[in-house]
Amino acid sequence: MLAKSPRPLGDVARSAGKSPLPRGEVARSAGEGGLSIRDLGLIDYADALALQDRLVEQRVQNSIPDTLLLLEHPPVITLGRRGSRTDIFATDALLQTKGITVHRATRGGLVTYHGPGQLVGYPIVNVRARQLTIPCYVRALEHAVIDALGGLGLTTYLKDGYVGVFTEHGKIAAIGVAQRHGITLHGFAVNLQPDLRHFELINPCGIAELGVTSAATILGHPVDLSQFKPRIARAVEHYLGLASCAA
Repeated sequence: MLAKSPRPLGDVARSAGKSPLPRGEVARSAGEGGLSIRDLGLIDYADALALQDRLVEQRVQNSIPDTLLLLEHPPVITLGRRGSRTDIFATDALLQTKGITVHRATRGGLVTYHGPGQLVGYPIVNVRARQLTIPCYVRALEHAVIDALGGLGLTTYLKDGYVGVFTEHGKIAAIGVAQRHGITLHGFAVNLQPDLRHFELINPCGIAELGVTSAATILGHPVDLSQFKPRIARAVEHYLGLASCAA
C-alpha cells in the first residue's frame, strides 16, 4: 500500500500547470504505461456515464489506452449503490427550482453532489494489467488529489476510516469507483469552487457532520481550472504508476 505521506511530484507537477488542456478533445495521448487525458468541459451526468460505458468496453478490447476524463457537471445529485432518497433532504420540487437533477449511479458509496466549479475525474484504467487492488487504486487517487491540492498551497490529509480527502475545514474531495471486467469507471471529485450551499441539500457521503469545503473558500480566491487540470492529471498518472501500489 502507499505510504500515508505521499511523495511530492516536484517539478513534474509544477511544469504540468504551464500547459492548459484543450477543452473537448484528447489533450495528451498516452505514452508507455501512461494515461490518455481528455478534457470534456461541462457535460451532463447521463452523457458522461454513457461515455464511460463505451470507453470501458473499448478498454476491455484494448482499442484504447488507459484514459482519464476531466470534466464538470451541471448541478446533479448522484446516489451510489448504498445511497437512498432519504440521504437527500430537499423535496423534488425544491431541487427542480434550483435546477438540480438526481441520478442513480453504479459507483460505490452513498450520495454526493456535482456541479460547476467542482473538477471531476473519471479514470478508465485496467487495474488488472497494472496489478492494482481496488483499495490500493483508491488510495492512489487520494494521494494524487492531496499532491495536486498541495500545489495550491492547501494542507489536506486522509482520515482514518473514511474515503476521500479532508482539510481542517471539512471534506474537499470525494472518491467513488466501480470496476467492470477489471476496468475502472467513476472516480474523484475535487471541490475547487462549487456552490457549497448545494451540499446542504444532502447528507454527503453519509458524513454531513464532518462538513464540506472548497479550495476557493480556504484560499479566499478562485482557482484557475485550466492550471489545475494538468496538475491533477500528472498526479493521477504518477501515483497509479508507483511500484509500491502493486498488489
